[in-house]
Amino acid sequence: MNSTGIQGVNVAALTPRRDDGRGVDLAAALDLIDHLCQSGVSGIALLGATGEFPHYNPEDRAHLVQFAVKRSSVPVIANVSHSSLDTTVWLAREVVAHGAAALLVMPPYFFRYSQESIKEFYLRLAVALGNTVPILLYNVPSFTNEISCETAVELLSTGLFAGIKDSSGRLDNFRQMKALRNRVPFKFLAGNDTVFAEARSEGADGVISGVACALPELLLGLDRAILAGASERRDRLETRLREFISRTEQFPVPVGIREATAVRGLETGPAAVPLGARAEQQLAGFRNWFRDWYPVAVKEASAG
Repeated sequence: MNSTGIQGVNVAALTPRRDDGRGVDLAAALDLIDHLCQSGVSGIALLGATGEFPHYNPEDRAHLVQFAVKRSSVPVIANVSHSSLDTTVWLAREVVAHGAAALLVMPPYFFRYSQESIKEFYLRLAVALGNTVPILLYNVPSFTNEISCETAVELLSTGLFAGIKDSSGRLDNFRQMKALRNRVPFKFLAGNDTVFAEARSEGADGVISGVACALPELLLGLDRAILAGASERRDRLETRLREFISRTEQFPVPVGIREATAVRGLETGPAAVPLGARAEQQLAGFRNWFRDWYPVAVKEASAG
């Protein structure tokens, strides 16, 4: 499986919703893809946690990927996670047929499964798909069953999987898996923006970043600073990243990213869940802060 292009700054894109709340706003999604491609990111990951995939049925997800691949000038990585193996396989085959460059796959969600069951799920998925597309393990324990480091190492050691997006926010996960790369090549992509800078500095291949949906310039600038060994610039941009994250942590994922993206003039559609009067007041304050803050952050990130 050719995973050489899966590196650098990849965006975990949000999914714009129609004004009536019934499905994907395809026109707005394609406008967002145009915007992200023009920013210079390495790839776009669709329908992950930032993309709120549980709100959409498998057919709508496949449909979005089909049009996104046609529109995008960078590789499209598709999250095909589902609560059942059968639907995961079906959706994977659909998006591969549409030209997805790689797949993200969580463990089956909602119900709790043992690590043995999780390994069996992934191995059967790999057999079902054959050697058709790079498969990235997707570890996001905040929302579903965790892939333990031991399980990840066992699965990656088989050579059936191209790598892992680790959204745990635990840098030790990367450090424990790092030694394996001396024997089995695979991609490690940070899936949590809080650990990106340190993981990238220690040899991670890149990031799939939700923040980059609202601020691709910031993540790209930070990545350039890390690769250039420009420590002062890296520290300054990482501080900006943490400022943004600290402001969005008061809201459910990915409300802050949606609001920030909308402030930048892109259609995101209505929220899937009403937040209440107090949260709406907080969102208004966040929008006001972000309008003043982001031009400065983008200018700093784009300089040098």
